[in-house]
Amino acid sequence: MSRETVLEALRRSGGAFLSGEELSRQLGLSRTAVWKAVDALRRAGYDIEARTGLGYRLAAVPDLLTEPEIRSLLGHVDRVGKTLVCLDEVDSTNTYAKSLAAAGAADGTVVVANGQTAGRGRMDRVFLSPKGKGIYLTALLRPDLPPERLMSVTAMAGVAVCQAVEEVCGVQPGLKWPNDPILNGKKLSGILTELSLEAESGRLQYLVVGIGVNVSHAPEDFSPQVRPIATSLVQALGCPVSRCALAAAEIRALDRLYQALETGDTAAYLDHYRRCCVNLGKQVQLISPQGRTQALALDVDEQFGLVVRLEDGTERVVRSGEVSVRGMDGYVD
Repeated sequence: MSRETVLEALRRSGGAFLSGEELSRQLGLSRTAVWKAVDALRRAGYDIEARTGLGYRLAAVPDLLTEPEIRSLLGHVDRVGKTLVCLDEVDSTNTYAKSLAAAGAADGTVVVANGQTAGRGRMDRVFLSPKGKGIYLTALLRPDLPPERLMSVTAMAGVAVCQAVEEVCGVQPGLKWPNDPILNGKKLSGILTELSLEAESGRLQYLVVGIGVNVSHAPEDFSPQVRPIATSLVQALGCPVSRCALAAAEIRALDRLYQALETGDTAAYLDHYRRCCVNLGKQVQLISPQGRTQALALDVDEQFGLVVRLEDGTERVVRSGEVSVRGMDGYVD
C-alpha cells in the first residue's frame, strides 16, 4: 500500500521534487518506508529521479497496464471500470472474466492483461496476444435486457474502439463488417462477445465483451498467415502510443456504450458505423460453408446487418453468424 501512496503523491506533484521528509509527513510513513516504496517503484519500471537536497520526482512511468496507471487516466465512469482487474498475463481475458462472473463479480468489472497465452477470436480463431504489445481487455456486463436487445453489442463495441483510438491517436479507423476496426486497409483490433443465458428462462446472466487492440506490434509479432492482413497503431502511425491512455479511453467508451444499450438510444452508433464501414458501395465476397458468393454491399440495417445485392439482382440482409465478408482482392479490397 505504501508503494501506491508514494506513487500517487509523486504523481500529484506534477513532476516537481518532493523531499523524503515531506513525503514522510504527508503520508504518515517513516523515511525508511518511503525509501523502500521508491525502490519498489523503480523495480516495477517507474523512473524516479533522486537529488540530494531536493528529494524525489516522477520522471516517467512504464508502459504497463496496471490499475494505478489506468486509473490515473480514466476519470469518471458510471459502471464500466468501477472494478478493474489488471493482470500481467492470462490465458484469455474473456475466460477470466467469465470465471469472475460465475463467482458473482460486479456489473461493469473490467479485466485487462498485458498479454494472453490463449487469446481467442470469432469462430475459435487464435488471437495472437504477445506480452507488452497490445491491450487485451474484457468488460463484464449484466444488463437487465432480453437477448434480442443485445444483437448489436459487438458492432457497437467496434464503434467504441474507433472512438477510443480517435481520442488518443487523432485518427479515425474504418470498420470492416461486422466489427473489425481497420487502419490502412488492415485489421487493427479483434472483438469477441460471449453471453450466458439461464437454461430454464432464457434470461441473460451476463455478457462479456472482449477487445484486443494491436498497439506496438511489429510485423514479426504476427503469424505468417495473419501478417498480410493485420497492423498495429505503431506501424500505421509511426510513433509510440500509450497503452494505458488507450485502455482508459476504451473503458470510457464502453461505459458510454453500456448506457446507450440500456436506454435503447443507439442511433448515434449506427450512424457512426455507416459512416465508417469500408465495405459499403463495394463488391464483396460472402463466405459460408457452402462456398463464396459475390455481392454488392449496399447498407447496414438497424440491427447492424449487412444489406447486399446479389448478382441476380435480389437483395438480402446477412448477419455475422451466417457468413464472413471479404473484399474481392483481399481482406478489405
